[in-house]
Amino acid sequence: MRRGLVVSLVAILVVAFGSLGATALAGNAPQLGLDLQGGASVVLRPKNQVSQGVLNQSIEIIRNRVDALGVAEPDISRQGSNIIVQLPGVKDQERALDIVGQTAELRIRPVLAPVPISETETPPTTTTTVPPTTTTVAGAPPSSAPPETTPTTIAPPVEAGGAVKTTTREEDLPDQEVVLPEIDGGEVIARYRLGPSELTGKAFRSARAEFDQSQGWLINFSLTGDGAKSFGDLTTKYQGQQVAIVLDGVVRSALNINEPITEGTGQITGRFSQGEARDLALVIRFGALPVELAPETVQTVSASLGKDSLRAGVIAGVVGLGLVLLYMVVYYRALGLVVLLGLSVWASLMWVIVSFLGETRGLALSLAGAVGIIISVGVTVDSYVVYFERLKDEIRAGKSIRASVDRSFSRAFRTILTANFSAFMGAALLYWLTVGSVRGFAFFLGLSTMLDVVVSYFFTRPLVIMLGRNRIFTEARWLGVARGLAAPGAGVGARPVGPAAQ
Repeated sequence: MRRGLVVSLVAILVVAFGSLGATALAGNAPQLGLDLQGGASVVLRPKNQVSQGVLNQSIEIIRNRVDALGVAEPDISRQGSNIIVQLPGVKDQERALDIVGQTAELRIRPVLAPVPISETETPPTTTTTVPPTTTTVAGAPPSSAPPETTPTTIAPPVEAGGAVKTTTREEDLPDQEVVLPEIDGGEVIARYRLGPSELTGKAFRSARAEFDQSQGWLINFSLTGDGAKSFGDLTTKYQGQQVAIVLDGVVRSALNINEPITEGTGQITGRFSQGEARDLALVIRFGALPVELAPETVQTVSASLGKDSLRAGVIAGVVGLGLVLLYMVVYYRALGLVVLLGLSVWASLMWVIVSFLGETRGLALSLAGAVGIIISVGVTVDSYVVYFERLKDEIRAGKSIRASVDRSFSRAFRTILTANFSAFMGAALLYWLTVGSVRGFAFFLGLSTMLDVVVSYFFTRPLVIMLGRNRIFTEARWLGVARGLAAPGAGVGARPVGPAAQ
């Protein structure tokens, strides 16, 4: 019996603190969520009603884009017909959110004619601009704009501000003729009347940003088998004419087709910065979202605010836990130290599991998850109280501490299991029926209750039984177990008296 207790106690200590040491040596730690380390989140809503399959496809494309951005531990989920994207720790929040929700529908349209620009037309002051670019395609010379225009640019759509109406992104219908702008330096520098789209971004196999000594940053792209044939047919059809590359309702470049292009590779060149080239390659590489998404709510949390939340949470948790432990030591004496040691084992196991899941499954500890852990500490302490109070009842009935510790745990453990099972079922239902931060709360609450059962059986039980059989701990003047149980004189060898002796 004693040997089994020792084996159980040593085993859980080795598992808890050994794995904690291994985790520390590996440099792993729990991943922090958006509200604890800063970052950005956005709720994207489809502009039109779409099927679940379309939403799932959009989530997969967004996840690929986020992975390419290098965001650690992103959380991308669906809530009804909305898509929730959380990007903890991202530094350039505006850039990340723009890349995530960008439709990136690349279309190639024939240029029917240039359209005059109104003298009074200027774009809104909030328009974001990027450097001008030209585009070349393998097998053809660099593109050149018409004599009356300046080089093409990459920039967001611009609303009309003058007599000539600019087709907005919503009006960029692929099967109709449209008038779309070309922008440079925040101004509309050219306008084209374009024919229906004859090729889309689905024709592209890959796109990557590279640096060339003579041209700077550029984007090399390759086409799929069918895309190469379609592109070859397109350039043959419009040989000697212009075609426009349109991305998200803006003419990015107008190409002069001097000869058919059939090699299936191309290149976008211009005065790109490294980030701009990579962003454009990213949205082309992962294709267009199958549905246009509009940001419904956007939240950004600065890194400093996240650190403040984390620091405040840690301080509150430490102070609260310290007061609980102080009360347990004063009330239960040596058994209060058992609570301290048990919580140390529980915390070590929690740290190791959360670190492992963060490293392998992308689990992030959010503020809601931290709340779930703090609440579960109360559930864990309740388990000790149930055991110790049951032990008190046995001693008051006239039994010795030696005879009571094992019997009391057997009876108390049923209550502990019932309480933890109820808490776990509530956490499981919350996790199943909710999303977002509430799921984080439910997950950590459920994990904590399961660990409480493990620690209660494999650590608390053997340690208390062994302490109950040791006279030093049971009869010590200040911290004796007998004093903590309010049973002076009920020592190791105390004889049962009264009705209990019969």
